[in-house]
Amino acid sequence: MSRLTDAKLRAAKAAEKPYKLTDGEQLYLHVSTAGGRKWRMNYQFGRNGRDKPVQKTLTIGSYPAISLKDARAARDAAKALLAKGMEPKPGDLFDRAAPAADTRPTFEAIGRAWHKLQAKHWSQVHTKDVLENLEKKVFPTLGRARIEEIEAPEVLAVLQSIVDGGAVETAHRTRQRISAIFVYAIATGQAARDPAASLAIALPKIPKAKPQPAVTSLAGVRQILIDCEAERCRAPTKLAIRLLALTAVRPNELHSARWQEFEDLDGDEPLWRIPAHRMKGDRDRKQDVDGDHLVPLAPQAVDILRALHPLTGDLELMFPSDRHVHRPMSENTLRALLIRAGYYQRHVPHGFRSAFSTIMNERAEREWRDMGHTGIAPDRAIIDLMLSHVPKDKVEGAYNRAAYMARRREIACAWASILLTDMWPPQIHIGQPIRWAATGPGKPRG
Repeated sequence: MSRLTDAKLRAAKAAEKPYKLTDGEQLYLHVSTAGGRKWRMNYQFGRNGRDKPVQKTLTIGSYPAISLKDARAARDAAKALLAKGMEPKPGDLFDRAAPAADTRPTFEAIGRAWHKLQAKHWSQVHTKDVLENLEKKVFPTLGRARIEEIEAPEVLAVLQSIVDGGAVETAHRTRQRISAIFVYAIATGQAARDPAASLAIALPKIPKAKPQPAVTSLAGVRQILIDCEAERCRAPTKLAIRLLALTAVRPNELHSARWQEFEDLDGDEPLWRIPAHRMKGDRDRKQDVDGDHLVPLAPQAVDILRALHPLTGDLELMFPSDRHVHRPMSENTLRALLIRAGYYQRHVPHGFRSAFSTIMNERAEREWRDMGHTGIAPDRAIIDLMLSHVPKDKVEGAYNRAAYMARRREIACAWASILLTDMWPPQIHIGQPIRWAATGPGKPRG
C-alpha cells in the first residue's frame, strides 16, 4: 500500500460521496462532500457486552493545519497511549508549547523603580515611610497588575479602603504617590495614561490639622516646669524637659543630642551645633554642608549641661535610653512626664516651641511699639531662624542660618531669664528619688 504524499493531499477535492485516503497503520484523511479534510485514526479500546473489542475513531485534526508529518507523529503518540492502556484524546497528542511569558511591566516593578529614583532626594525616614505605605496599602492589590491595564475604579477601591480605615490624609498622600508612579511610567514609555490623576475629587476632603496642644502663657509654661520637675523620675528626664523649654528645639533633635555637638561651654559664646542630617527637611537640606542649626545657649542652659555631665558625660548620647545606652530616650518619655504632671491634651513636648514663639514675639512687638515704631518687629524673622523654620528661598536660608547670632543670643538669654526667674538650680534633681516607695503612704492622689 502506497503511503500518502503532500502532492496527493493537496489534490484531494470534494466528491459526491465522502471518501478517505489511507496512509497506513490506521491513519487516514477523511474528505467530506463539502471538501473538509480531517485526519482520523481507527483504533480499538475496551470491550463490549459480548466481550468483543470496541472499534473507535479518533479525529486528530484538520489538514493542512496539521501536516502529514505531524499527523503521523500524533498517530504514534496515540498508539503509545493505547499500549499503556490509556485511551487517547486529541489534546494528548501534541506537545503544547508553554504560553509566551507576559513581559509587560507590573505596577509594583515600576513603583519600586520610581521609589529608588526618588529616594536619592529624600531623607531615610521619608524613603522608608513611602515604601511601607506602598507595600502595605497598594502593592498587595495593584502590584501584580500590568500597569497599562489598571483602571481608575481599581485605584479608587484601594484609596477608599484607606479612607474606610479613618485615614483620609493618608489616602490623599497615597493617591499622589500612585499618580507619580503612573507619570514615571508614562515618561519611560511604559504607560500611556494616569488613572489616578483626577481621583482626589472622589475622596473626602482632608480635615484641617489640629494644632498640637500647647500652653503659651509665661506663667503657664513656668508652672509646667514646676509640675514636671516635682514628679519622681530620672534626673536626666527632668533636665531634658528644662533644656527643651530653654532651647525650643524639636523634641527629636533633643532626644538624639550628642555631647560632641556642644561648643565653647566654658567660653563667652556657648553653642549647640545640631548637624544638618538630624534636622527636619528634605535630603538637600540634610546634605547641605552649611546646613547645621546653630542654637546659642543661655547660661541657664549651660548649667543644665553641667548638671547632666556627671550622669551621661562618658557616653555619646546625652539622653540615652535607660535600658540601652547606645539608643536615645524614647520619644514618649517627655510626653509621659507631661501627662503624669497633669497636662494630658493641654501641652506636648513640641508645645515649648509654640510657647517660645508666642511669648517672645509678643514681647518683641511690645518693645517695638514702645520705641515708637509701627509694622512687624524685626525680631519675628530672627525668632523664626531660632526655630529653624525652613524658608521658601533656600539661598536666603543658607545665608541666614548663621546670621544675627548676636541678637539670637540676646533673645535666648532673655527667654531663659524670664522663664527660670527664681527657679531652683538644675543640680537639685541629682540624687533625688526616681520612684515612689513600695511601702508607706504611697504616691499622693491628684
